[in-house]
Amino acid sequence: MVRKRNTSQTVEVKIYNQTYQIRGESNADYIRELAEYVDKRMKEVAEETMTADSLRVAILTALNIADELHKVRDRLEQLDASLIERSKECSELLDTILTKPRMP
Repeated sequence: MVRKRNTSQTVEVKIYNQTYQIRGESNADYIRELAEYVDKRMKEVAEETMTADSLRVAILTALNIADELHKVRDRLEQLDASLIERSKECSELLDTILTKPRMP
């Protein structure tokens, strides 16, 4: 049996003026990209709410990002349903064409 080698790494990131050591199996650039996104969103929330309380900013940012996630998931479900419906229509049309008697 071949064991998968643990490929986790530690990446240093800065979020909302705090430095964190993030350990994960993802690509370091991807982790940095996520951290930059969270940092940007936290700064936006802090500016919008005019609050300096980092815990409050973090919670409001988490709620905003969770809202984004749920909206994207809802949209994905709508698109999936639409794709299923269109595929069904195409399949029915193809069945009709293929079962239609041919003219000599």
